[in-house]
Amino acid sequence: MMNAFEISWPKELDAMTAAPEHHTLLLENEHVRVLDSLVKPGESTPVHTHEWPGVLYILGFSDFVRYDDTGEVLFDSRESVDKPTPGQALWAGPLHPHYVSNVGETDIRVISVELKPNY
Repeated sequence: MMNAFEISWPKELDAMTAAPEHHTLLLENEHVRVLDSLVKPGESTPVHTHEWPGVLYILGFSDFVRYDDTGEVLFDSRESVDKPTPGQALWAGPLHPHYVSNVGETDIRVISVELKPNY
């Protein structure tokens, strides 16, 4: 039986490979990968994945739509009552192939600390 740490997608869909203009690598070692993600208003990321679960630290929030790799809507923050605020930390599991469109008026900026399986 696979656990969350054993999920794997094509390496070319990794966030740093498929969407480097929206993800900056801050730190990577055998235990963690720390990314600074930025999506400006009106922008959409390319299809990409996040293979590992991790903590998301919100620096900036804007309404967004997350789509799967076929264009089906997975989540629309405009329909959510609970919206994260800057300074809030959230847990996120691995993210299947997806892309994000910033449909709001401010930057989406998140620091993610992804936990690698050998930690």
